[in-house]
Amino acid sequence: MLRTLVTTAAAVLFSLSMATAQESEIQDMVLGDADATVEIIEYASFTCPHCASFHAGPFKDLKKDYIDTNKVKFVYREVYFDRFGLWGSMIARCAGPDRFFGMTDLLYKEQSLWSRAGDPAAIVAELRKLGLKGGMNDEMLDACLADADKAQAMVAWYQENAERDNVRSTPSFLINGEPYSNMNYADFSAIIDEKLAE
Repeated sequence: MLRTLVTTAAAVLFSLSMATAQESEIQDMVLGDADATVEIIEYASFTCPHCASFHAGPFKDLKKDYIDTNKVKFVYREVYFDRFGLWGSMIARCAGPDRFFGMTDLLYKEQSLWSRAGDPAAIVAELRKLGLKGGMNDEMLDACLADADKAQAMVAWYQENAERDNVRSTPSFLINGEPYSNMNYADFSAIIDEKLAE
């Protein structure tokens, strides 16, 4: 079964059509007040070490000071530089919107373990462990990882977003539509405060 899941997901990633019926069903994952005056969109990959560092550090302060206080609407959009990041994203999304950010935290926290587990079958096995830890069961994980249509739609969605917003590296950010690269929390805070004051 593991080999089938790996083969299915690998085939999907490298043989995609740009448009699918499910593409419109892929939703942005959002935290904070939908009507906040400042919107931050993060483009990130679950296999990106800089993204893991951002989520372990600056993001926690950003969430406490701006997202949880409803000053900022935060949108998380996945980037797929490799099939492993896609598989991680599939598991995070299959956990459901209410558990997505919890799974995101888990994927980043244990990134060095699962993303470097070895061959694709070993990586899938580690991702399954994280899914179980995040409250999913084996049946859910099997269905999730075997959903080729959903994987294809997610990659088409990513490609459309990345092309439109000129995403070339991760993490990348749009703050009220303006592009920014990775930065420390002090710089983030200064930009957000400036936008809030406008």
